[in-house]
Amino acid sequence: MKNKNYASDIKTVIDELTGLCPTENMFHPNKEGEPFPSRAIMKDSIKLTRSILFPGFFGNASVNKTTLPYHIGVNVEKLFTMLWEQVYAGLCFDCKEEDIDLEAKREKAFTITLSFVKQLPRIKEVLRTDVEAMYKMDPAAKSYGEIIISYPGLRAITNYRIAHELHKLQTPIIPRIITEMAHAETGIDIHPGARIGESFAIDHGTGVVIGETCIIGNNVRIYQGVTLGAKSFPVDENNIPIKGIDRHPIIKDNVIIYASATILGRIIIGENAVIGGNTWITEDVQPNEKVFIK
Repeated sequence: MKNKNYASDIKTVIDELTGLCPTENMFHPNKEGEPFPSRAIMKDSIKLTRSILFPGFFGNASVNKTTLPYHIGVNVEKLFTMLWEQVYAGLCFDCKEEDIDLEAKREKAFTITLSFVKQLPRIKEVLRTDVEAMYKMDPAAKSYGEIIISYPGLRAITNYRIAHELHKLQTPIIPRIITEMAHAETGIDIHPGARIGESFAIDHGTGVVIGETCIIGNNVRIYQGVTLGAKSFPVDENNIPIKGIDRHPIIKDNVIIYASATILGRIIIGENAVIGGNTWITEDVQPNEKVFIK
């Protein structure tokens, strides 16, 4: 049975929530005709991209050497349309109140999406080096196919490489959605702004964190629980962390970082270094050096 003050109480709640929205930055005003990014469509876009990069392993189509060109062709066309709309939505999401030229945004979204699609062969080739690196590092891996279809490390790296390409093209919000999807799915958190070289391998992976300004060279291996993070956050006059400064580690070629190691700040881990498990690193590590907890 409803309380006699039900209608009045509900109206009070509505008024309070309405009043709080503009002041708390928890309200996104949508202009007429503007699309909004869709996580559901982005999820489908990533599935489609995987089926293009790893045909036969993902997607519903039966693929063989004869049907491969058709499979890739149809899916690339479909991906272009889906991604174009989401990039357009991302550009609208990030725009200022006075920036309402929707046609210019659609044209920019078209250019970004085309540039991304043209990079798919290069992304595929880099991912091939990642698969190969994971196969070589893991004695439990029976085949490349096992890694492609089941390893969370490769799933997270695939999302990262897709997102990073869109990040380089200055696409707002969409790259972060893509990497956070992998984060939710695998427990591996890679910021799309990080720069990661070829033959990158993450084993197990749960709890791995790679920050926005991190730079990782070629043939780097890391294990579960590794953090490549910031040591401190310089703040502005309003005590808000300053955006965009280099604050994460540089990991050179051929480095191995074992489980639960924490590496913080803009430091350099030199070539061929080995970082032992559970270590806490805040200073440079020299090339070929081995750092362990005794």
